[in-house]
Amino acid sequence: MPALVALSFSGAIGLTFLMLGCALEYYGVYWPLFVLIFYIICPIPHFIAKRVGDDSDAASSACRELAYFFTTGIVVSAFGFPIILARVEAIKWGACGLVLAGNAVIFLTVLGFFLVFGRGDDFSWEQ
Repeated sequence: MPALVALSFSGAIGLTFLMLGCALEYYGVYWPLFVLIFYIICPIPHFIAKRVGDDSDAASSACRELAYFFTTGIVVSAFGFPIILARVEAIKWGACGLVLAGNAVIFLTVLGFFLVFGRGDDFSWEQ
């Protein structure tokens, strides 16, 4: 239970950084909200690999490695997107910094979720 509360709190902090990068009157542009798409699709390769992959105790499998590759691409794209927006002057650099801070917190929260809840065999979505 404390892990779930901590993950919820850190997720709220990350989304607060993202909203501050968009909604502050000085910045006033909502283009960085497209980063939410990356937050949503980030865990999908892992779920697919877990569902499709074999249940052997092997340290590595091709399906799992491909899922790591796609997840890494999604995370790098989420960090690159606000930098590109700031570079073409669609957003200000301060908003870019807030979005990057939000990205770091959100992706560490996702990683924490998988470390806390994803390891056990008794984990299911029905709980």
